[in-house]
Amino acid sequence: MARVGDRPVTLTRKPEPSADSSDWVIWAAWADRVSFDEIRERTGLDEQAVIRIMRRELKPSSFRRWRKRASGQVTKHRKRFVQSREMSR
Repeated sequence: MARVGDRPVTLTRKPEPSADSSDWVIWAAWADRVSFDEIRERTGLDEQAVIRIMRRELKPSSFRRWRKRASGQVTKHRKRFVQSREMSR
């Protein structure tokens, strides 16, 4: 395991891309626990801009799969995630 300073770094097959690239936006959009709000905070891109990037960069079938997945993920939308957590209490 590699170390950076005092903390260990887990080596992954596909590490997180740099945040200033469109690759990071695609990576974050596919990640279940990264909401559109977090993407907007880090990059300034709103949900519609992320959708446009995904449509442009992915194959049509991959885009459809991602869109279906992202639409069904409560965690991709912070407001929906908070509401679902409050309802389960």
